[in-house]
Amino acid sequence: MKMVRAVIRGDQEEKAIHALEKHGFVSYTRWEVIGRGKQKGVQKGGVHYLELYKTCLMIVVDDGEEKKLVKILRNAAFTGKIGDGKIFITPVESAYTIRTGTEGL
Repeated sequence: MKMVRAVIRGDQEEKAIHALEKHGFVSYTRWEVIGRGKQKGVQKGGVHYLELYKTCLMIVVDDGEEKKLVKILRNAAFTGKIGDGKIFITPVESAYTIRTGTEGL
């Protein structure tokens, strides 16, 4: 299994979630985050913002599904501007359903 975490612009969240659902990825965890990337913030007008509000989506998928998921997220979250976000993929050793104790997705 792989865990895919996508940090995207908050205004692209709804578009990304609809794209996930359209392609059968219906389970996810979402939370609002604050941070900055390599550019160390963004300049808008005369104001420099050091940290930006983003949305983080976390999805765990079976091995081999992560490339499809990355493509969906990139297409949905893309604006072409600095600050579109970042996608991180890490291995997951195991997962358990709390209610049933079942192992796996």
